[in-house]
Amino acid sequence: MAADFSHAYAVIMAGGGGTRLWPLSRKDKPKQLLPLIGQETLFQSTVARLKELFPPERILVVTVEEQVLEMKQQAPELPEENYLIEPAPRGTASVVGLAAMVLQKRDPQASMAILPSDHFIRNVDLFHYLLKAAFDVAADNYLVTLGITPTMPSTAYGYIQQGTPLKGEYKYPVYTVQSFREKPNEETAQQLLRMGGHSWNSGMFIWRADAIMGEIHRQMPALGKALNEIGTAWDSPNREEVLKKIWPGLKNETVDYGIMEKAEKVAVLPAGGLGWSDVGSWSSLFEVLLPDMNGNIATSASLHLALETNNTLIYGGSSDRLVVTIGVDDMVVVDTGDALLICKTDQSQKVKDVVEHLKKHRQEKYL
Repeated sequence: MAADFSHAYAVIMAGGGGTRLWPLSRKDKPKQLLPLIGQETLFQSTVARLKELFPPERILVVTVEEQVLEMKQQAPELPEENYLIEPAPRGTASVVGLAAMVLQKRDPQASMAILPSDHFIRNVDLFHYLLKAAFDVAADNYLVTLGITPTMPSTAYGYIQQGTPLKGEYKYPVYTVQSFREKPNEETAQQLLRMGGHSWNSGMFIWRADAIMGEIHRQMPALGKALNEIGTAWDSPNREEVLKKIWPGLKNETVDYGIMEKAEKVAVLPAGGLGWSDVGSWSSLFEVLLPDMNGNIATSASLHLALETNNTLIYGGSSDRLVVTIGVDDMVVVDTGDALLICKTDQSQKVKDVVEHLKKHRQEKYL
């Protein structure tokens, strides 16, 4: 069934901390608010590629109090009432539920795409085509996820195993979901790649608001009850009071684990050629930024003199600060003035361990 696009909305999830891009990404300026790739921030890029499909009044943002002011400055075209503020982070299941509840109140026929604020997508035309195709599948009451066709045996993503092709007149190949798999180890990732029929879990979802609310009430009844109470107060002067009273008591749960793994009608569109990255670590910038002939990337005002240096990323510094590397291969160097990170490229996922260490030892000024 073709979706009525006048009832289609985009919801940007934008409250994360981006700890794997420390020391650039900090609590007050997480990665989605930074111009990591080009002049625009990741958040601005996300809004820009959605504005070609959705008018600003049908783009919502779910975020936290600390980030909302900066977001409003970065995307002033979005209406004030489209920023939904979580009193505290409680996982993506709660984010999805809050957005679905608000949209149902505004438009009982609403369908919604849930999209992270910090992804990079090179092929925007294909992305738009996929979203439209996914809304058509969602119109038949499926919970739809966009999968990414794997290009390597990555251990950084969860995987989606596709089942049988979905019957119907759809614009793009779509499959039932056989299972969701947690992030695998190296050996399992290689095995999944050899088997085929598996996609990376992109964290992008499309569904009718009433379909996801039905699954929330079925699988996470405590969240469903809380959303009903919040919804009753939403258009009243008590909104903030009720939200702040109920929200902190919610279970911290992802939509993948809390809803998708046991949902009844789940479909996947496996997407190749999107040029997609979740910009989840310093090493991922090698996928999205153009290196020189030796594989080196110097960015963000860095003056870099590279002697016998290969496949190395230099980020930060300033235009009057020279960074010199000699005999260095496969490294990441990030200079923010108050912190300097140097690590092997293949160890860059461990940056989140540094953030945990700083938290544990209360070195707040570096967070």
